[in-house]
Amino acid sequence: MSQLKHRLHEIIFEADSPAGKTFDLLLIVCILASVLVVMLDSVGSYQARFGRVFLTVEWVFTALFTIEYILRLYCVGKPWKYAFSFFGVVDLLSILPTYLSLFIPGTQYLLVIRTLRTIRIWRILKLAQYLHEWDYILKAMRASVRKIVVFLVVVVTLVVILGSAMYMIESEETGFTSIPRSIYWAIVTVTTVGYGDIAPRSDLGQMLAALAMILGYAIIAVPTGIVTVELGQARKEVSTQACPECSREGHDPDAKHCKFCGAQL
Repeated sequence: MSQLKHRLHEIIFEADSPAGKTFDLLLIVCILASVLVVMLDSVGSYQARFGRVFLTVEWVFTALFTIEYILRLYCVGKPWKYAFSFFGVVDLLSILPTYLSLFIPGTQYLLVIRTLRTIRIWRILKLAQYLHEWDYILKAMRASVRKIVVFLVVVVTLVVILGSAMYMIESEETGFTSIPRSIYWAIVTVTTVGYGDIAPRSDLGQMLAALAMILGYAIIAVPTGIVTVELGQARKEVSTQACPECSREGHDPDAKHCKFCGAQL
């Protein structure tokens, strides 16, 4: 890696140096300001008065973010690795809507996706404990996928049974006009949302509804317990250093090489 690339990588991807921290703080300010402009532009009265100003400011921000995205690709040893990473995709999506608005009016409002880029503030402010928790959550979610899928299958089966039973118990006059409609009621009830647009009136129907509500509270605790167990098993100390080749993070504090691509840290 050339001296220029190394220096750019240190400024853009790292938050240890004063230059890197300043760059990231300015980036966060620009992101929040650009999202604010998009929100204000969606207000009719403001758009009528300041539409041209908003348009000009948005193109300025888009140009800056485009340059930043190109520099990120330039200073990384493996640009495609970064381009298809989570942050790489978010960075790209944060600039595409403005260009698409030239062909498809209204797509510029999709720029609110830039708020996802504020996740970088964890690195900027060196909140290491939050970075660690983010890594723990990701690991726990990956480890919990199969269990949660099984849990969702059970829930879907349950709401189908409850909806079908309620359809047989209640009449069409109360809103249970079909099994799919009754399943919708079961989902709303079990998830404790309770819109109230459909409600049973018979004693037996209300008893079934009460059972569904109680089951709903019990069901809420299940995925929480699954993820909590996996969180306890996923705790591991990680550093905030980004790989100069693939830009991946989450390395051990004493790591000398990237555990994803093998490059020297």
